[in-house]
Amino acid sequence: MLILAGTPIGRADDASRRLGPALAEADVVAAEDTRRLRRLAADLGVEVPGRVVSYFEGNEERRTAELIEELRAGRTIVLVTDAGMPSVSDPGYRLVAAAVAEDLQVTAIPGPSAVLTALALSGLPVDRFSFEGFVPRKQGERSRFLAELAADRRTMVFFESPHRTVPTLEAMSETLGADRPAALCRELTKTYEEVVRLPLGELAAWAAGQEHGIRGEVTLVVAGAPAAAPADLDDDALAELVAEAEATGLSRKDAIAQVAAQTGVRKKTVYAAAHR
Repeated sequence: MLILAGTPIGRADDASRRLGPALAEADVVAAEDTRRLRRLAADLGVEVPGRVVSYFEGNEERRTAELIEELRAGRTIVLVTDAGMPSVSDPGYRLVAAAVAEDLQVTAIPGPSAVLTALALSGLPVDRFSFEGFVPRKQGERSRFLAELAADRRTMVFFESPHRTVPTLEAMSETLGADRPAALCRELTKTYEEVVRLPLGELAAWAAGQEHGIRGEVTLVVAGAPAAAPADLDDDALAELVAEAEATGLSRKDAIAQVAAQTGVRKKTVYAAAHR
């Protein structure tokens, strides 16, 4: 059996009661970071007598085949990552997919989730939401990625590294709108937990103004696009908006999509105005 085990995102005592016994009874424990696993086991007051192997992005493909052989042999494997649920922006998907393809048993020990915790604390609508993972690092890819989300009505949750938080917020402010409500959630459940709720433009300025930069694990929650009534814009105004969007580095296609999302005008109409 493969057991996907959620691990605490901060406080060790947030762990499921089932996690300690599962680690103690597993034949194999596959961990994103074996040192963190040992610290977690110590915090939980359990020993891990089974074989401990590393399972991270660099060896995930090779290690998956080895672990599938262990499962075929009837062994129990517990998969843990550094924090949260395996396969959610962490290693695990390949192993789960391979196990399912082999008709091997897969179950889970639920645990804390930075995605759901940040969403709940954000104060933004939670009836419909999407998890978008990490924003692309390169400027062009990031602009296209955000342009595709500009018209999405769902609340969106993102992970981000501390040193890329400011440029990401600035790009979000430019593409999604400076007035779009958002929340920056930092160090969730830890000693220095902080949730800052501001429109994207103000949030970007706040983050840029932090004397020592942004520190710790960061989760961003951004409101979905508001319901837009078609704006009273003629072809010249639409073409000018497309040109302004292109000047930021967007392709013509992405610029048209962004203008359509921001104005509520049909994409077909914006396209026609931009290609007169």
